[in-house]
Amino acid sequence: MIRKAVIPAAGLGTRLLPVTKELPKEMLPIFFKQNDEVHLKPMLQAVFEQLYAAGFREFGFIVGRGKRAIEDHFTVDETFVEYIKNMNKAMLADRLEDFYEKLRNSTIIFMNQPKPKGFGDAVYKAKVFTGSEPFLLHAGDDLILSQNNTHLQRLAKAFSHYDADAVFFVEKVKDPRRYGVAFGDEIESDIFKVREVFEKPQKSMSNLAMVAIYIFKPIIYHAIEKTKPDRSGEFQLTDAISTLLNEQGRVYALKLKDNEKRIDIGIPETYLKTLKRLVTSL
Repeated sequence: MIRKAVIPAAGLGTRLLPVTKELPKEMLPIFFKQNDEVHLKPMLQAVFEQLYAAGFREFGFIVGRGKRAIEDHFTVDETFVEYIKNMNKAMLADRLEDFYEKLRNSTIIFMNQPKPKGFGDAVYKAKVFTGSEPFLLHAGDDLILSQNNTHLQRLAKAFSHYDADAVFFVEKVKDPRRYGVAFGDEIESDIFKVREVFEKPQKSMSNLAMVAIYIFKPIIYHAIEKTKPDRSGEFQLTDAISTLLNEQGRVYALKLKDNEKRIDIGIPETYLKTLKRLVTSL
């Protein structure tokens, strides 16, 4: 049983400037349909609610400077709900109250990454939260949609079945140079025993891009500690996974199935693709 979910949301979102100058990219809106009505919610709320529906109740958000909007959004505001009700907007108030009820039933901790020193450094901040337990790591700007969240069940099942140190999703892409990439042997249909991982390779033996949704044993923290910064001075999680592999760690990748749709808002092109896909499905 994986009890704790770590959600990094500390990146500067520079590839989405100028909109992310004041607004965290994880708070960008995406479309949903409920009771035949279209509405918007922040990407990060969609991530939280999906994990809540999957059974998680302990959440550790990793935030940085300029991310106050995230903490405010995930803090219950009874006064605002009453204000919305008094404006005769009962449906909007009920929707907000439903979100707040999930917050009340959850333990939420915010951990600070003071400087943007890379995804690996952000994950390391969660060590005090997860302790000696395995944990789910779910980026705040990435989401997979599947029927009844079966993709999360599939990930947890593989983690347990293979007694893995790390498992994550991969997606086939045309240009792997923009992503972390995994290379390995397909041991079952759409399941790979990973041999190597690369961060934004100029040339690659694989077109399987890593999706930022993982389950880790706490040994990943040891791997991050042994990882050196890249040319930009940042500590990359991909490099830590490479360190784990070099120490004979058991790492597996699950290829997304056709009915598992990825929602990615990391760059303008993928955000536009996301909005088009969601609007088409409404």
